[in-house]
Amino acid sequence: MGVIQQVSVVSEDKAPASASGARVLIVDDDERNAFAAVQALEDLGHDLVVAQSGKEALRQLLDGEFAVILLDLHMPEMDGYETARFVRGHPRTKHIPIVFVTAVFRDEAHLFQAYTAGAVDVVFKPVDPFILRSKVSVLVDLHLKNAELARQADRLKGLIDENARVHAEKLAAERALRATQERQEAILKSLPIVIHARGAQPPFAPLFVSEQAHTVCGFPASRFVDEPGFGFGRVHPEDAQRVAKVLAGALEVGSYACEYRWRCADGSYRSFLDRGIAAQSEGGAVLFGSLQDMTEHKALEEQLAQAQKMEAVGQLTGGVAHDFNNLLTIVMGNADMMIRRAEPDSPLLPKLQAIRQAAERGQALNRQLLAFARRDRLRSEVTNVDNLIADFLPLMIQAVGESVTVKAVPAGEELRVEVDPAHLETALLNLAVNARDAMGEGGHLTIRTGRAPANALAGTKGRGDFALIEVEDTGCGMSEEVARHVFEPFFTTKEVGKGSGLGLAQVYGFMQQSGGEVRVKSREGHGTVFQLYLPLTERPLPAAAGAGATPKDLVGGSEELLVVEDDAQVRALTVEMLQGLGYGVAVAPNAKAALTLLKSKRKFGALMSDVVMPGGMSGIQLAKSARKLRPDLPILLTSGYAGGQGVADEEFAFLSKPYELGVLAARLRDLIGAVEPVS
Repeated sequence: MGVIQQVSVVSEDKAPASASGARVLIVDDDERNAFAAVQALEDLGHDLVVAQSGKEALRQLLDGEFAVILLDLHMPEMDGYETARFVRGHPRTKHIPIVFVTAVFRDEAHLFQAYTAGAVDVVFKPVDPFILRSKVSVLVDLHLKNAELARQADRLKGLIDENARVHAEKLAAERALRATQERQEAILKSLPIVIHARGAQPPFAPLFVSEQAHTVCGFPASRFVDEPGFGFGRVHPEDAQRVAKVLAGALEVGSYACEYRWRCADGSYRSFLDRGIAAQSEGGAVLFGSLQDMTEHKALEEQLAQAQKMEAVGQLTGGVAHDFNNLLTIVMGNADMMIRRAEPDSPLLPKLQAIRQAAERGQALNRQLLAFARRDRLRSEVTNVDNLIADFLPLMIQAVGESVTVKAVPAGEELRVEVDPAHLETALLNLAVNARDAMGEGGHLTIRTGRAPANALAGTKGRGDFALIEVEDTGCGMSEEVARHVFEPFFTTKEVGKGSGLGLAQVYGFMQQSGGEVRVKSREGHGTVFQLYLPLTERPLPAAAGAGATPKDLVGGSEELLVVEDDAQVRALTVEMLQGLGYGVAVAPNAKAALTLLKSKRKFGALMSDVVMPGGMSGIQLAKSARKLRPDLPILLTSGYAGGQGVADEEFAFLSKPYELGVLAARLRDLIGAVEPVS
């Protein structure tokens, strides 16, 4: 007993076996047998660990590494066979050799079962100490040799890996050096920078100009050196005096920097940043500097400033849209119900219809605001640009009137874009109406399409080609100042009452939202060209749709609906509308209250929820939680403006505010199922 306890203490220290020793696990419920095994093996110098049951043996195996397991077959609760199965079944212990020790199971059937269970040997009790020591010694020696081979293999692999790493680092360093040299050469050749040296006195004659001059401005470098007044003579007249003053002052301060316009070989003016230092040479003072083309940079800065300004206005617009549409929902909903209840000859009917028409105009105005702000939900599909224009051309002709001649010039190739067709038609109609107003007594309107290369727009590197739609008129044109503000909401040059100033703002917002861009080219007295750039797509056109469904009659039902709306007036109106359709209605002012009702046992035919709500949980989050609680519950989301909370059409049904009673009724029945006519 004393030896067994001492061995157990050694095992609990869990010290790793030395290079010359190993750990042996002795599993026997009989302390006398375990003691005899310890006495027989202690001269081998290994760590001997005793476990008095199969469960204790498994715990020891999980806590440390063993070279051999001496396992008694006949034990209570978990015998040797079951213990062996667990040992062989665990990836950490399945390779440890097991020697079964038995006093009773000596027949061939039990021996076969022992070897089948994973034993490498069987020893019969009473155990011969010499035989037991020999068997354990061989197995431990094999374990130690395998461990040493594994250590040697790890060391060898480490040496190989280190050698490969050093070799790879050497190759990488050589490649990096070559790449750096090539990159530096390429940068010097490709940068739109001209290195130059010139005199410090007018006309600041060039003494040296790098070969990049030809790439940057279209003239060979020799032209500048051979003709002393050539370079300064092509500075824009409005900038020449300022540039001369800056260059002349370089001698006093030791350096200079100025930006000016310079007329290139193609006749266009480009913006250059000229920077340098003044130095003394044998021939006198010299200016050493660099000339950098800043034209594209300035264009990007202007676009960024414009985009930031438009985004600020768009955020304000989008913020107002939700409340505005809630108000329109109340007006239109009440008007619809009163019109439905009014007698055909009621004197109030025309007034109610006028109220509804005014609300519809407000709805259209709000949609224009949302389109400008890029908050309106687009329903994009692959569209053939020329086919859309051809189908829409008759309506454009009717809109501009007989005094304007409209002509479409197709591209001659299929141009496919992914866009909302209805919004694109609205944009074209806005441009056509503006063109009509600009032409006054009449003129020509041309809609031209074609392909524009990817580099047609600044900041589109890496993107594909664009479909270009040009809407050109022969009207009065506009000044540069007007052109800069033409896409801003409520900016208009028309008389009061003849335009809201939102048409071109809507075009701008729609193009930005579609991943494209709109530009304007115009000169006073020379007409205007609006250019719409839309990214081309390789996706196929959708299959032709079948005949449209006929409008449904006003329908309702008897189910109880759960309505979630934070606006008290909109909530009250919605309840009245739904009750008028025959539905029972339960209401919740927020998502938290709605979830409480959904967790109850009340049966609901559908959930109808606003998207934008206070309380930290939106209608979309509520819909997802409701889908988990009641997977089969129909869900209809509504909003006058969902903001950044996108509503996936494929996930939840959506209805924009303000909505008509008939549309609401039909949408609910589509979601719930069987149609029940309203009496």
